[in-house]
Amino acid sequence: MDAKTLKTFHQIVEHGSFIRAAEEMNYAQSTVTMQIQKLESDMGVQLIERGKKIQLTEAGRLFWEKSLPILKNMEQLQDDMAGLLEGTAGHILLGVTEPTASYRLPGILKSFLAQYPKVRVSVEFGNTPLLSEKLLQGDIDFALCSAPDLGSELLFEPLFKEEFVVLMPEEHPLTHKASIAPEDFQNHRLLITSATCPYRRKLEVVLQETGGITLDTMEIGSMTALKYFVESGLGIALVPKITVNPVPPNTVMRTMSGSLIEMTFGILCRTTGHALKSAGYRLYHFLREELQSEQE
Repeated sequence: MDAKTLKTFHQIVEHGSFIRAAEEMNYAQSTVTMQIQKLESDMGVQLIERGKKIQLTEAGRLFWEKSLPILKNMEQLQDDMAGLLEGTAGHILLGVTEPTASYRLPGILKSFLAQYPKVRVSVEFGNTPLLSEKLLQGDIDFALCSAPDLGSELLFEPLFKEEFVVLMPEEHPLTHKASIAPEDFQNHRLLITSATCPYRRKLEVVLQETGGITLDTMEIGSMTALKYFVESGLGIALVPKITVNPVPPNTVMRTMSGSLIEMTFGILCRTTGHALKSAGYRLYHFLREELQSEQE
């Protein structure tokens, strides 16, 4: 018994006619007759009573009842397989860093899933080193993150520059300055992210280029949480501009002068020898277009 034969049987029951079933399925009537004869032979029992009016035998009624969910599942499976090949269905494992994870990705995914409702997307949060490792291990399909370290066995496509600003409590001594230079951080508590965060590494490089000034720092594990610690008066922080629009209560924002601090952000994936799944390929290009258009 195959899916076509099962569908033929249900078409006969639905239309009450071998002829109508043949027309609906674009078969010759003889093909429909042969399919049902073979089905009854395989089942070892008569399913349909032939005559002027088609009727199901007791076995036929039981077969129709029990086979209906099987047919629906088979048709759904066929649709799912077709969608998988076309990239309109499937499961994508996406890695992403902050602030894109919280501030850009939700709206983009909403638009994507509205177009491709059968696609499932699982989002893995992490910093660039962690996501790079997950990519190499095959735990995620691709990632939205900053550029990886040199020598990485991964492909990185840059999309835009993440702009940073200085956020400080509204009564902080530095609020009188229109722009903050790296050396202004001296003698003021600076809230920074964890040591493995690429954004912190970039900040440290800029500060070293300034002359290796000594800092009073407080480590905060989450970049998106920095603004709340500033709001509480615990210090100043260099934060992505997108995270402080609007500026949080009781804080002020200033631009950064001197060595410009920005991070290149893009899509990270495995080498061309590891092709993305069809749905992943669609999401890859959708994200690329959306993230690039936001910066224009």
